[in-house]
Amino acid sequence: MDLSVRIGDRLTLANPLMPASGPLVGDSGKILGLIAQGVGGIVTKTISVRAAQVPRPCIIGGNDYIVNTELWSEYPPERWEEDFLPAVRAAGKPTFVSLGYTEGEILSLIPRFERFADAFELSTHYLGRTLDPIAKTIRAAARATDRPIFIKLSPHIPDPVEFAKMVKAEGGYGLVAINSLGPVYPVRANLSTSPLGSADGFGWISGPVIKPLSLAIIRKIATSVDIPIIGVGGVGSAQDVIDFLKCGASAVQMLSAAMLKGKTLYRKIISALPAVLESLGFSDMRSVQGLALKSNTATLFERRLPVIDPKLCTLCNRCVENCPYDAMENRDRRIIVDPALCFGCGLCESRCPARAISGVLL
Repeated sequence: MDLSVRIGDRLTLANPLMPASGPLVGDSGKILGLIAQGVGGIVTKTISVRAAQVPRPCIIGGNDYIVNTELWSEYPPERWEEDFLPAVRAAGKPTFVSLGYTEGEILSLIPRFERFADAFELSTHYLGRTLDPIAKTIRAAARATDRPIFIKLSPHIPDPVEFAKMVKAEGGYGLVAINSLGPVYPVRANLSTSPLGSADGFGWISGPVIKPLSLAIIRKIATSVDIPIIGVGGVGSAQDVIDFLKCGASAVQMLSAAMLKGKTLYRKIISALPAVLESLGFSDMRSVQGLALKSNTATLFERRLPVIDPKLCTLCNRCVENCPYDAMENRDRRIIVDPALCFGCGLCESRCPARAISGVLL
């Protein structure tokens, strides 16, 4: 099974899964551990001109999310230049060196790290909501290096398509979409305060919970702008990888799910990809890219009623209890749908654990 992917016309990965910038790629030991799992490429933790002073506690997790107050690398650039990146480069894996944040800082760092980079990922998280300072930074960075430059999209940018057009116009090679969302405020169950060490208790949320938003932004960009996209924000399974590629991503990054489920998740996903692809009728990764870009192009209004398969139904009653229109009933050990009440919303089909309901969703 061919798992290789191309990102534009200059980069090829043996498979589409990379780590995202963050604590799991915070030094060479951690990075080499992920390389040993077979990831397609590497992204470093964001390097800036000085070591970050990170408030602690800085990471908490829920069932499907991570909230963090992390900043950039807690190591100075000298440590990356002299110690971490030489060891990573020797491993021979395609490496995206993440740099931040201001134009001056990025321009001072590019020549120091160019020899270690197959591409640069620039984080512009602190440059604000307007495009002008970001455009200026991209333009200057593109002049400073011949390495492909990827810009990480912060979701507070009001128009992702306009942002993508600007990145391409200013010399950027591609996008990484999306960054963590926030700020968010987690409250401890026993106290009305946040468990995080940041000044106001705020953090940034990532992980499987933000996948639908990530896919929407990627799909919006991919249908409007011809630019390579690396998808991030919600990847946690082999099916997720395929979903991101269907919506227009060329490759994906994952971090939060591996922090929730364990770092061996990278190996497990890569091992599972061939079987998932085969079950969907595909023989390679590139065949799935962009499949979702032409679907659901028109608004639909037809009311479609659910069909219950009694052979599959376990009578768990989830559909009865969840139906917002009171249209389902467990009668004589069968689920009955009242067509006069059913709105055809699709919730029952999407939530059925036995996949016994069909007929509503496209």
